[in-house]
Amino acid sequence: MSLALQLGIIVGYLLLALAVGLVAYRLTDRTAEDFYLASRTVGTIVLLFTTFATLLSAFTFFAGPNIAYAQGPEWILVMGLMDGIIFAVLWYVIGYKQWLLGQRYEYVTLGEMLGDRFASKRLRGLVAGISLLWLFPYVMLQQVGAGTALEALTEGAVPYAAGAGLITVFMILYVVVAGFRGIAWTDTLQGAFMLVATWVALLWVLAVVGGPGAATDALASNEATAEFLSLGSAYYTPQWMLSTAITIGFGVAMFPQVNQRFFAAGSRTVLKRSFALWPILCVLLFVPSFMLGAWARGLDVAIPEGENVLPVILAEYTPVWFAALVIAGAMAAMMSSSDSMLLSGSSYFTRDLYRPFVDRDVSDRREDLLARVGVVGFATAAFVASLWNPATLFELGDAAFSGFAQLALPVLVALYWRRTTRAGITAGIVVSQAFYLSSLFFATVPSAYAGWTAGLVGMGLGLLVTVGVSLVTTPADDERRTIYFDGLGAD
Repeated sequence: MSLALQLGIIVGYLLLALAVGLVAYRLTDRTAEDFYLASRTVGTIVLLFTTFATLLSAFTFFAGPNIAYAQGPEWILVMGLMDGIIFAVLWYVIGYKQWLLGQRYEYVTLGEMLGDRFASKRLRGLVAGISLLWLFPYVMLQQVGAGTALEALTEGAVPYAAGAGLITVFMILYVVVAGFRGIAWTDTLQGAFMLVATWVALLWVLAVVGGPGAATDALASNEATAEFLSLGSAYYTPQWMLSTAITIGFGVAMFPQVNQRFFAAGSRTVLKRSFALWPILCVLLFVPSFMLGAWARGLDVAIPEGENVLPVILAEYTPVWFAALVIAGAMAAMMSSSDSMLLSGSSYFTRDLYRPFVDRDVSDRREDLLARVGVVGFATAAFVASLWNPATLFELGDAAFSGFAQLALPVLVALYWRRTTRAGITAGIVVSQAFYLSSLFFATVPSAYAGWTAGLVGMGLGLLVTVGVSLVTTPADDERRTIYFDGLGAD
């Protein structure tokens, strides 16, 4: 009976999200811009929560508590505080400039914007190809998270492959039907729901164990976890914390599904209000979820190898229906990440690869159809790859964040330095990406340098190469250097 109840709640929640998408579909124009950006009419609350929910992934709900369980609650400082502030600053520094350009030139993707700035379809294709490369493991992350969560919650009654397949089917249906408008609506619903549900889960568990004092005393009395209550443990060196916070913050700004939201805001006021509220939302979500992970260690909750902390502690201390409801919400949050990724990935494919390299005169309706077909293909390929479960949730997420972060500084330089050349930004992107990929796949390239991660070192390398090559090369005559600067500073 409990299994049927669990599955009923989870599937029911996902069907509710799909129903919202169907309503949005009836209001969606059959144009690519409306499918990708809801015709650039998104308001403050929807923009804030759709960005928020887009990042409420398996990395947040499962990898984060797992890290807090293994290494202590200082992970809150990395993700909840430092990363929240860093991304809020980038939301203004990068996002506002992109919004101004998007309003003037109707850009839909980052590659489209850079390709126009430097008059280079090769650069446009390069940015799109790199973005799709790093998007792939992050979509996999959601499928792996859903598969492991359902398997743990149902004690193996629902196997890993079935859980991963369920989330894949729903996100394909949802993106193909809903487009950006439907995604933004349900993101708002799911973001608010998960914020409330996570706090209720924390308070419920604490009420059962005797309050936060009892949970903290359990950590202090355990020799293995006593260091969790002090800053500067062996796990959290200053170099690692800063490297991780910076690469995640800059990587988030380059995620296609986040970056495109910079173009979707209805006004500059909407954009500015949203980034000001962002750090508050981060702290409100990450504190309860990560503290649940840390306190679970002190409460001696046994976590089977390869499983996630959150489903296990909820099954241990809360009723079946509530645990299922939270996991349903987490799966819906994973879907809200995946659907946005798939939507953005399809726009990068159609606008930055298909349109410039295959059919420059493709109609809006055909592009809209190609985008939906691309969603199916990309999601299916990620699902097949996820069946091998190739790495931990943190490893998959960290690789994607750091990979996207390699794009950030060359893009930032191009947005603000008129002297940036086509050769400079291209070299900066290629060199930093090659360096970081080498650190992942070749033992001869270290993954850390005096404690600083290869992801951060690669970002610095990309910055130096972009600036250095730009200084020694001459801008091409067809580069539109003025469009990023003239007339925008006064806005």
